[in-house]
Amino acid sequence: MSGIIDNIRKFFLLRRKNQISKDLAKLSKKTFADKTSKTIIGNGAKVSINAKKKQLIEEVKANISAIVQSTKCNQEALLNYVKAAKTPIYRIDAPNRLALIGEEEGFICEQQGFNALFISILTGQGIKFKTEPAFVIRKTNDINKSWLLHNFYRWYSMKAGLEGFDYNSRKKMKIYMSDNSLETTRKLSLETVNQIQEAISREREANTFVLEYEKQIEGSKKVLNKIKDEGGADI
Repeated sequence: MSGIIDNIRKFFLLRRKNQISKDLAKLSKKTFADKTSKTIIGNGAKVSINAKKKQLIEEVKANISAIVQSTKCNQEALLNYVKAAKTPIYRIDAPNRLALIGEEEGFICEQQGFNALFISILTGQGIKFKTEPAFVIRKTNDINKSWLLHNFYRWYSMKAGLEGFDYNSRKKMKIYMSDNSLETTRKLSLETVNQIQEAISREREANTFVLEYEKQIEGSKKVLNKIKDEGGADI
């Protein structure tokens, strides 16, 4: 049964990755600069990123790879990294309630207004109209490794200083992903295009990493099974 659930989760991760690529491709050609790079988005969403930002993205990937290797993607071990960085972790009874405000269980970025009020009450913080980034997860320990890793990757990227996690960027990304028609895209300002592109890129990086991790795990299992069945493997 758990194998079926994992396959379903993998399917949705892959579908989300494909959708993210399509959304990036629909952005009109824009030229703009942010604090770490000058980026041009054109046909096929070809993105030119300067060395500084590219290096940071690669460092995040390398660091998380090392963490995954040392912790074997253990739930508590990953969450201990989050705790050590002073990021709050709230465990609640019914995380599915987050869907009411368009959020999912896991790492939730800064919220404002009604969404912040909803989360603050749900997590027992009292009444707040602005909440800091936090993990909001179920009280039970039946958390899927790939799902947790996806959220951990996004969190680590934010802590490393990559853009796309501020309130306005996330809000604009969600609006764009619900309506990315050519007419709507043409009306976007350069600043908005920058914010959306950064937010979507962070999602794509997390999805890509998790899918690669799952391929490695599946490959390792096949080799191990071959060794068990045949007493050796052709590598």
